[in-house]
Amino acid sequence: MAKLNIAPTKSNLLTMKEQLAVSTNGYELLEEKREILVRELMHLVEQVKILEEEIDTVIESAYPAFKKMLLLNGADQIERISHDIHYDFDMQEKTVVVGGMQFETLDVELPKKELFYSFQGTYANTDAMITKFFDLLSLLTQMASIRTIVWRLAEEVKRTQRRVNALDKMIIPQTQETAKYIESVLEERDRENIFVLKALKKRNG
Repeated sequence: MAKLNIAPTKSNLLTMKEQLAVSTNGYELLEEKREILVRELMHLVEQVKILEEEIDTVIESAYPAFKKMLLLNGADQIERISHDIHYDFDMQEKTVVVGGMQFETLDVELPKKELFYSFQGTYANTDAMITKFFDLLSLLTQMASIRTIVWRLAEEVKRTQRRVNALDKMIIPQTQETAKYIESVLEERDRENIFVLKALKKRNG
């Protein structure tokens, strides 16, 4: 690691030692932060896996229920029913704290299920199908919220890792090398001064 190009003086040596102490402390704090973020990230990834399994399970029952409803009711009847169905979804931005950091995401509040159509000419499987797709929509909104946090948390882990690497691989070694070089130069100067003083003392004596 190349040393910094600065004059080998006592004041610069003090500056290098102070910078080394700050950099070392910063490295330890960032490494601790990185470990916390990685743990939180792995925890969220596990939640994503669980949600994916639940979504797959609901899909396996929701789409066959939809096909069954189409067969029993007919496409025309389903289309008429769909025209009468309308839901409003409340979406709000919310702040989530993960690993001591704040992340912005969306909170989607699902509306309460209602019947917008007449019972005449419909079948019980219509309610069952709508319930299944409401369950699917609930899981998908949860997944979207968690994935947003996972993506942003992963980006923060990358940024923190780059800073850790910069301190560990470049800044700290470079500062150590510079301090070591300055110390060696100052020690050599001290030896030379002592030699000169002894020579003068001997000459004057």
